[in-house]
Amino acid sequence: MSTSTNSSMPQRAGKIAVIVLAAVLAVIGAILLGGGAYLIILGGSWYYALAGIALIASGVLLFRFSVVAVAVYTALWLATLFWTLWEVQFDWWAWVPRMVAPSVLLILVLLCLPAITTRRPAARSV
Repeated sequence: MSTSTNSSMPQRAGKIAVIVLAAVLAVIGAILLGGGAYLIILGGSWYYALAGIALIASGVLLFRFSVVAVAVYTALWLATLFWTLWEVQFDWWAWVPRMVAPSVLLILVLLCLPAITTRRPAARSV
């Protein structure tokens, strides 16, 4: 195997990881959007539907290798933090189901930054 092939393997693995995470975010978002819409019909919280939309947007943007995906997901995480604080105040155990999964996803999204910020070589004119 040539040196150029060996050096591109981590980049390829990073891109595959980004695509997989993008799909995971979009699927979770679709589930939250569907359940959230049903909850709205029942007179419940709008949080889940809005979070589903933000997750789908993050997934689509991440699939496009856009840094905006990180900003959208970070905004969703912050909104989730404030929603949690508003809903359960400082009850630690009530925070766990509301913040653990979003925080794990935030870490994964942030780990995608090197793969989505890598510059593509400029096309050479012939």
